[in-house]
Amino acid sequence: MIDELELAFDERTEKGRHRRGFRKKQARREAGGGRGKTIAALLVTFLLLGALGGGVWYGFDRVQGIFGAPDYSGSGAGEVVIQIKQGESLTEVGNTLVRQGVVKSAAAFVDAANADVRSTNIQPGSYKLRKEMSAESALGLLLDVTSKVSNKFTIPEGRTAKQTYKLLETATKIPAKEFEAAAKDPIALGIPDWWFKRNDGKKSVVSIEGFLFPDTYDLEPNMTAAEIIKKMVTGFLNVAGELKFAERVEKERGGVSPYEALIVASLAQAEAGNKDDLGKVARVAYNRVYSDTFPCSCLEMDVTVNYWLEVSGKPTKASKDMTISELNDPKNPYNRKLKGMVPTPINNPGKEALQGAVDPPAGKWLYFVAIDKQGHSAFAETYAEHERNEAKSREAGII
Repeated sequence: MIDELELAFDERTEKGRHRRGFRKKQARREAGGGRGKTIAALLVTFLLLGALGGGVWYGFDRVQGIFGAPDYSGSGAGEVVIQIKQGESLTEVGNTLVRQGVVKSAAAFVDAANADVRSTNIQPGSYKLRKEMSAESALGLLLDVTSKVSNKFTIPEGRTAKQTYKLLETATKIPAKEFEAAAKDPIALGIPDWWFKRNDGKKSVVSIEGFLFPDTYDLEPNMTAAEIIKKMVTGFLNVAGELKFAERVEKERGGVSPYEALIVASLAQAEAGNKDDLGKVARVAYNRVYSDTFPCSCLEMDVTVNYWLEVSGKPTKASKDMTISELNDPKNPYNRKLKGMVPTPINNPGKEALQGAVDPPAGKWLYFVAIDKQGHSAFAETYAEHERNEAKSREAGII
């Protein structure tokens, strides 16, 4: 098209040169009527420019529509669940929305988010949105907490791994055996191998027990058993890091390894009937095993026997119902009479139990017994004092 215009222009120019003399003569002859024709020509020119200007404006408007951010209008229809991951940028969120058919372009979403200061409050998680929404409407739902898909469940403190798998099965409908399989290799789940080192000369046993942190978790749809187990392990590592658990144990607990201290935390979680006594029970465990003041340098806690019954597939029992053979089974690696600390934690302790194992109160206690219905215990340094506490417990109807 341009070439044709240039040729036409050249042709007119060339012809104009040959006819210039004739035009001058013609102009002189028609001098009287030239002004009228000039005015008419100017009028036509203005009309043409006006038409051209309108065309330019119309073209600009069309171009702006083409190169602007495509967007749907309205609040959309249907339902779709999208997931926003931790640390994603607005563009990454926009791309997710486009892939799921929620918004027409990531650019439209980014524009809407940049225009709304609340967009910094978008939280990771899963959200129920609709198909073909305007970017502004989609942003509004991401900022609305009622749009967030929530599958919260709570694992209480002191549950064993087997008990935890059952609770997870109820919450997620994923079979317990899948959680058990996912927890087979704790180191692959992110637990550093140094966590399983011991300083007491006993063989290290790598187990998930103790590392499934009890907490309230918000599960994303379609999470696998492995992802959920890893989330709980990460919860433990985060809390242990906050408490500086390993560092403080190595510095303050006189040669006790972090793993041994984790075992102590689990014992305190199982034995203390009240959170006020977690640290004191931890102190009793340390005193019995490491101080050389307890006759057998053993734990002599019935909860270790119950743990062995559970992992062996047998029903657990109250202490008063345990037989002598169960209490003193030589084949039981968690035998309460065996010298030293048991092989692994016996449950998954919470933050307060971990804190109690890190920083137990000073005391030479070797015995304790519950003395009230709130679960508080009385602690004693000697067995004679302990017997007096037991008498108080019987009077209160506790034992």
